[in-house]
This record gives sequence, structure tokens and C-alpha cells, in this order.
Amino acid sequence: MPELNLKKLAEFLVKAKKNTYASLNKMEIEPERPGFDELEFEGEGFYYRDSYVGFFQAPGMEVVRLDGKNGKSIWTMAYSGGMLKKYHGDVDFAKKVFTFLKKALEAVSVESPFRGPKNLKDNEWEYVNDIEGDIERFVGYEKIFFKKEEVFSQDYIGGIVLDK
Repeated sequence: MPELNLKKLAEFLVKAKKNTYASLNKMEIEPERPGFDELEFEGEGFYYRDSYVGFFQAPGMEVVRLDGKNGKSIWTMAYSGGMLKKYHGDVDFAKKVFTFLKKALEAVSVESPFRGPKNLKDNEWEYVNDIEGDIERFVGYEKIFFKKEEVFSQDYIGGIVLDK
């Protein structure tokens, strides 16, 4: 396999993320795993799939493959977390949190193509993202605060896939 162009991968990830979960017009697809919600985006020789299960807590995984849906997996990110326990059951509030999360995720950058920016404030809402590493290997966590109270947290980890 030729050497992976990490800049092109990062640019693709930004497009994929902005056109899937962060998009107001996201289109779910037939899931590869029953019971999961899945989103996809394709272009520039890459294929992206985001697969998650649940609502208040929704662990999931993103994967990028070369050469289409059935191509070789080259990058992954797993994430887990969600609404803090005291908010489980409050569907309306969770939807407001997820709307703000989408706003943060839409601000993803080529320099950090994982989740949202390091910090985003909007009136009573604040998104905080702490990350270590780079596109090849990283670990991070994100939190959302409403009126300075933490309401959502999520951990994530990932990087490129290296075969033997």
C-alpha cells in the first residue's frame, strides 16, 4: 500500500463529519450492525462510516476505508459517553444538548479532525474538548456545560490502522 497522505485524510474527515452527524440534513443508512444508527460519506478515494447505538449514552465508532465501502480500513475512532446520569430520561433536554453538540462538531478542523474545537461558547452553553496526540494516534474527552453545570461527557480514542 502506498504511504497514506495524512493531510488528505484529515481534510476528508472534516468533510465527512460536517456532512454526517453534525449536519442538519444527516441521512441514516441501512446499518451493517442491526440496532445501530449509521451514517456514511464518500469521496476522494475514502469512505467514512459512523456507527452508534443508544440515545442518552451512545457508544460508537467511526471508520475510514480506502476504495469504498468494502475497502481496507485505514483509520478509526471509538467514542463512549453521553448525558450525565441525572439527565437520563429527559428527552427534550437531551435533544437541546445534542443540538449544541452538533454545532461544536461542525467546527471540526483539519488540525484536529476528531471532534469539535478546544472550546466553544454560545450563551449559556459551553463545549470543552481536551485531546492528546495527532491523527495517527490520539485520546481525548469532551464535555458540555449548560449554565456552568456539566451535562454531557464523552471519551474518544483512535488513530490509523497498521497491519502486519
